[in-house]
Amino acid sequence: MSATASVQQRVIVLGGTSEIALAIVSELQRRAPREVVLAARDRNGLQAAAEELRSQGCTRVSTIEFDALDIDSHVGLVDRAFAEHGGGEIVILAVGVLGQRGGLPADLADAVEVMQVNFVGAGSLLICAARRLRDGKGGTIIVLSSAAGARPRRANVVYGAAKAGLDFLARGLGDDLHDDGVRVLVVRPGFVHTRMTVGLEPAPMASTPQAVARDAVDALGTNRQVLWSPRGLRWPMLVIRALPRVILRRMRR
Repeated sequence: MSATASVQQRVIVLGGTSEIALAIVSELQRRAPREVVLAARDRNGLQAAAEELRSQGCTRVSTIEFDALDIDSHVGLVDRAFAEHGGGEIVILAVGVLGQRGGLPADLADAVEVMQVNFVGAGSLLICAARRLRDGKGGTIIVLSSAAGARPRRANVVYGAAKAGLDFLARGLGDDLHDDGVRVLVVRPGFVHTRMTVGLEPAPMASTPQAVARDAVDALGTNRQVLWSPRGLRWPMLVIRALPRVILRRMRR
């Protein structure tokens, strides 16, 4: 890791029960001691995650309950998360739900919630965290995006659209905040074996939270702004992005 990354000891996880985010924290902890704030909706999940991180040697772990859909609470939540351990150098944004897969949603309420959580809620939290880092001494935001947002596909229309919006916002903010010392690293995993994907048929180049975490932490020591994980995923995704729509319409995955 670079010298800059090595001094980033205080980590704030927005979406603190995410398996990928927790794997990133574990990988960070493996390389240097960390103080961690986990923020999420699930109280029991937060407590279990905190205990696991403490068992791995994280020096301090605090938890905060919040709801990503409660937009009005986000400024206060982020302020509290930064205050818990006197600041924060790394923010991991991992808020997200998968929802119903496919094209035209059968359940409108579910589709709206997916869009609200994955883009509106996550985007609000991203803006709040970015402001805090800009007003402080800078830092890094790791945004968990998805390969699903690279191009519209009928297999995951709503989820992909929401992730595409978050990805766009994150990259734009990263450019805007570059001169303020705030780095935004957008991580685009492919299919990852997690609780969220249980029961789904794995896509080619399927990965694990631990593998994504290693890629993400390694990327902190580089100048990367966007990371595909696994890294070789960028090549098939380039092909998919170049395919005519008439061919994409025939693809059901």
